Amino acid sequence: MRNGFRQSMAWLHSWGGLFAGWILFAVFLTGTVSYYRQEISAWMRPELHQGVPRAEAAERAVEYLQRVAPQARTWLIELPDARTRALRAGWSLRDGPGGFTLVTLDAAGDTVPVRETPGGDLFYYFHFDLLVVPFRLGRWLVSLCALFMLVAIISGVIVHRRIFADFFTLRASKAGPRAWLDGHNLSGVLALPYHLMITYTGLVTFALMLMPWGADLAYGGNRAAFQAEMFGQMLPGPKTGQDATLAALPPLLEQAGRHWGGGLPGRITVFNPNDAASRVLVARGDTDRIATTRQAMLFDGHTGALLAARDAEGAVERVWGTMYGLHLGRFASPSLRALFFLSGLAGTAMVATGLVLWTAKRRGRAPDRLARVAEVLNIASIAGLPVAMLALLWANRLLPVGLPQRALWEFRSFFGAWVLCLLLAALLPRRLGWRSLFAAAGLLAAGLPVLNALTTDAHLAVTLRQGDWALAGIDLTVLACAPAFAALAWAAGRRRPAPAVAARAG
Repeated sequence: MRNGFRQSMAWLHSWGGLFAGWILFAVFLTGTVSYYRQEISAWMRPELHQGVPRAEAAERAVEYLQRVAPQARTWLIELPDARTRALRAGWSLRDGPGGFTLVTLDAAGDTVPVRETPGGDLFYYFHFDLLVVPFRLGRWLVSLCALFMLVAIISGVIVHRRIFADFFTLRASKAGPRAWLDGHNLSGVLALPYHLMITYTGLVTFALMLMPWGADLAYGGNRAAFQAEMFGQMLPGPKTGQDATLAALPPLLEQAGRHWGGGLPGRITVFNPNDAASRVLVARGDTDRIATTRQAMLFDGHTGALLAARDAEGAVERVWGTMYGLHLGRFASPSLRALFFLSGLAGTAMVATGLVLWTAKRRGRAPDRLARVAEVLNIASIAGLPVAMLALLWANRLLPVGLPQRALWEFRSFFGAWVLCLLLAALLPRRLGWRSLFAAAGLLAAGLPVLNALTTDAHLAVTLRQGDWALAGIDLTVLACAPAFAALAWAAGRRRPAPAVAARAG
């Protein structure tokens, strides 16, 4: 019975991991890179490298909005923080959500002509909705693959009875499946608690989409009512038509910070500005706490009097907010974020070695169409996705700043490069396909800091001298990837033992 159960777990681990593996690899890699989403976005917008002092940000935004949109229905101010340099201001002329015109301001309160780019948001949004498929379908696919991942982790622990002993075994000199299995075990056990946490919390973030029945039953199918009670809403009334001076915002921000025990405000929404019925909603940011629960304070926009305070309420909201906050990792200090990043890379390697192991075990057997398809998808995913990600960064520097629909062209460069990698993987022999794409990734990585130096004044010679590690870190990380890709290209080009020998080694 025990052997039968273990064998069934091995089958589930192998096939479940295979069919979800290609999406999981992309999700893990882009999700891991998203830990530095703000830094990547700053690197891709060199016009904003100077930033805006936080102490002056709110006043500068109000001065600008008073000039350009004094009669707007709503103002929106997104404050800079330790990782986000940009001060963004927006206004809407209509009632209800949406309809905002957003601009980026400099320290003098003037608009900054910023190049259109998806920035690090492309990697962030891709890792949970895939971008190229309809909104809900992409999230469903990622959720199902995450469920497969959770099953694969648990079944993998059951299958490998010596998994922790094998953690200390790495026979890189061995040929074929043995070396890949050792690498799979090593990368899997190295950050096993992280793998469980990131997979489970990822599923929790989509809990309402995956399991809506409880909320639908309790609220009669009215999900808007559930969302309003779960996250809280403090909305203003209509305008009175009576002019009134807007209260100074800095004292309101200080009061909110004291209420939150030193927590930092992240967003300011001004309803009915310059009207007697104006309201100022100050929402807390999520860079100084784990939980992302909605915390906000509502002030009278004319007198500055506190009208209401909304803090986390109820165990459900607190648990969900904590799970979501753990998954995003925005609270992490630089050292903890680096640990999350390395753990994410270990998870990416775990998926990659598992995929390669599946094909390595079947290589040399009778012709197997599924194995050939799997080999092509492995090459396009594991070697091709880094090429596509680097192609996006190259496009950010090479495309003309004033190009119409520039952000769309960067988006196309990412997916276009990836499709090209898929075609090369299908057309080239296996070993040449691996070697060519890894070599291309190495060249792109080595050349990107040079391209950055030729096209901007925020290259390594400047950022290192200024101690700007957020920007320098992007160049240095990409540069460090170049020899790693070169080593992989060299390893992929080495001659292997005959397939029969490799098969017996497994």
